[in-house]
Amino acid sequence: MTAAAAPPRPSTPLLIAHRGASGERPEHTIASYTLAIRQGADIIEPDLVPTKDNVLVARHENDISDTTDVARHPEFADRRTTKTIDGQTLTGWFVEDFTLAELKTLRAKERLPQLRPGNAAYDGQEPIPTFAEVIALAQANHVGIYPETKHPTYFASIGHPTDALVVAGLRGAGWDRADAPVFIQSFEVNNLKRLATMTKVRLIQLMDGEGAPADRAVPSYAAMTTPEGLRQVATYAYGIGPNKAMLWDRDTPAQPSALVATAHAAGLKVHPWTYRAENYFLPERFRRGADPRAHGDVAGEIRSALDQGIDGLFTDFPAIGRAAIAGRE
Repeated sequence: MTAAAAPPRPSTPLLIAHRGASGERPEHTIASYTLAIRQGADIIEPDLVPTKDNVLVARHENDISDTTDVARHPEFADRRTTKTIDGQTLTGWFVEDFTLAELKTLRAKERLPQLRPGNAAYDGQEPIPTFAEVIALAQANHVGIYPETKHPTYFASIGHPTDALVVAGLRGAGWDRADAPVFIQSFEVNNLKRLATMTKVRLIQLMDGEGAPADRAVPSYAAMTTPEGLRQVATYAYGIGPNKAMLWDRDTPAQPSALVATAHAAGLKVHPWTYRAENYFLPERFRRGADPRAHGDVAGEIRSALDQGIDGLFTDFPAIGRAAIAGRE
């Protein structure tokens, strides 16, 4: 894509705590969200999946094998199973096979212990929070929320339509307004279009550099990033959440792509994901040393994205994100 002149930077780009301060605490826990709030996050992000009794809980995926201590509970050994979800075959324990009461007997653990051994020190301390508990925490601390509906087509196919549950939760909290501090995000398309008829809350179309939405509503994410594709997204969404790599030219990684400018021309906000401090996740030019666990210059990476005029960003390290934003104001 041809590089375009950077538009003016927004005065107050949103700092979105990706699964909380998940670089410093096990993700999707009240401890992680609380730390993120203390570090200056504007918004906390829960990924949402439904329980057997249709209660939304915050987990990265419905497979909880790597994010809870479920394997240590012999009473749930027979719940281990194999499922096909969005074309991928997985074996493990799945949220939809547990009631909320059963899930509350489990405790969270670090999903990436090899990269984040310090987080593993907090394993076993935190229960799985419900969507309602995350909303209550956000409202008590005057921050927003940015829920992602995970695998909505899959869940609808097994009798757990998540869109209605999300809207009901927000409505019950008094957050079903266009100016509510809420963004609902999804990698799929049809559920966002459906949500646009159900709620006034702002919607964000997530996209990746490869592949296509699981609902196959469009042929590829690449098709969504063309000027016409982005204009179509703007008919139902407030903004896009692209993989951060999409902000850069594929052949010349240090050269900006046209994505931010093209999205803004279509009237869309841009919130890229996910800025992480470990070298393992950083582009080569921002790495420091050879240890994949060591922290590189993620602040520099964030500043380079802010220079393109992004409207917000997802990060596992809200304190670093806040400092980078402050340095650009």
